[in-house]
Amino acid sequence: MAVDQAVLQRRNRRVGMTMAGVVLAMLGLGYASVPLYRMFCQVTGFGGTTMRVSEAQAATVVSTNKDIRIRFDANVERGMPWQFKPVQAVDTVAVGVRDMAIYTAKNTSNHTITGTASFNVEPEQAGRYFSKIQCFCFTEQTLKPGEEVRMPVIYYVDPKILDDPDNKDVDEITLSYTFHVTAEEKATDAGAKALDRAGTGG
Repeated sequence: MAVDQAVLQRRNRRVGMTMAGVVLAMLGLGYASVPLYRMFCQVTGFGGTTMRVSEAQAATVVSTNKDIRIRFDANVERGMPWQFKPVQAVDTVAVGVRDMAIYTAKNTSNHTITGTASFNVEPEQAGRYFSKIQCFCFTEQTLKPGEEVRMPVIYYVDPKILDDPDNKDVDEITLSYTFHVTAEEKATDAGAKALDRAGTGG
């Protein structure tokens, strides 16, 4: 009986260690999934994610005589004290021709805020053909109290879209941005509020 108990204990330990390994692997996969998913979207255009291209890549694109409308959309997350909007709501460009859109952002608060922009296009299947050469969304944006800035996006629509059956009826693409307060700033702000509450006994 003692031998059976020892065997059972060893078996239970092995099962426990296996389960712990599975949990750790799942945690690791969870942390890795966000950047992997972002990379997948950027390569495939999945979910309306746009493409990021270099000047060298853009220089090889041949322009066409086919026009397409680009609609520009701007949003901020709830509670973020920024005004954010496109200078021009709609533009018509030739497929393959680079163009520039300008957005403006203003910090309406009394403290400096750093934001980062998420983005996508509609219809989603057009994302893989919407190519950005320069964009404010590539980096974080920091605005001082009351500061207002103009932020350009240099882009083109890849002519390959004209040969894609899934996009044959697409005559308008909406480029949409949403600004969010950076996670680091949210954490700093939460810590400051906690200190304020502790200091006032609230």
